[in-house]
Amino acid sequence: MTIKVIKTEEEYNQALRWLEAIFDAPADSAEGDKAELLGVLIEKYEDEYYPIDAPDPIEAIKFRMEQIGMDKNDLAKVIGYKSRVSEIFSRKRKLTLKMIINLHEKLNIPYESLIVN
Repeated sequence: MTIKVIKTEEEYNQALRWLEAIFDAPADSAEGDKAELLGVLIEKYEDEYYPIDAPDPIEAIKFRMEQIGMDKNDLAKVIGYKSRVSEIFSRKRKLTLKMIINLHEKLNIPYESLIVN
């Protein structure tokens, strides 16, 4: 297979199969270089044809809480009152700028996940 820009689903599937075959090649080898290049081309194709939307801010918060074993009482210490947590989770209140900054700084949640367009 010749390495080239992936334009069709068939080429995409071929590239995936080829990458799978050479995936464990040493990084400093010709096969390793091919694997790296294929990875870049596959990522470009997936970004264009299989985009992944940013997570919903509330779901991002819940996910991070689960990751670090945090409960709603702990979250209240980050964003304010316990009642605010309930209002935010029930989507009755939006995140304020201060809350977004605190969530980013204290829980390491990316700003992009907390700000809705």
